[in-house]
Amino acid sequence: MSADGGPVSEIDQYDQKILEALSADGRISITDLAAKIGLSKTPCQMRMRRLISEGYIQGFTAIINPSKLQLEHIAFAEVKLSNTQEEALQKFNAAVRKIKEVEECHMIAGRFDYLLKIRTKDIRKYREVLGERISNLPYVASTSTNVAMETVKENGSGIAARFSGR
Repeated sequence: MSADGGPVSEIDQYDQKILEALSADGRISITDLAAKIGLSKTPCQMRMRRLISEGYIQGFTAIINPSKLQLEHIAFAEVKLSNTQEEALQKFNAAVRKIKEVEECHMIAGRFDYLLKIRTKDIRKYREVLGERISNLPYVASTSTNVAMETVKENGSGIAARFSGR
């Protein structure tokens, strides 16, 4: 089902090319997009609107350079909860979404319950976020931190390219 409850259609090679092109450049004009994928402007625009309405494209955003904002410190916090019943999970999820320094939060099947990607200015700011905010989230029993030494690859622009070989 799509975001509006209607049926989701299968995507073809043109849809895949649209997704790949938009993943690489979300600001590409419809005219340039149409030329790139080999369709005229109107069918290309109709396909793009359908991909949006069916939820294949969730939105468009700018990729901000963290170095320019002095936000180069990345830590991954493993979080173990004291309770993993649905109500506890929902409360934790709602609370963690409010912490701006948490860029990503993933529920994990393994030795801990959640993995958080946290971006801050430095280790002091991370320690403050961890000690004052993350450790005080609902049902947090313990945390363990791994600090990234270097980012080798980051962002989701490769998602469209991964399924183009299906």
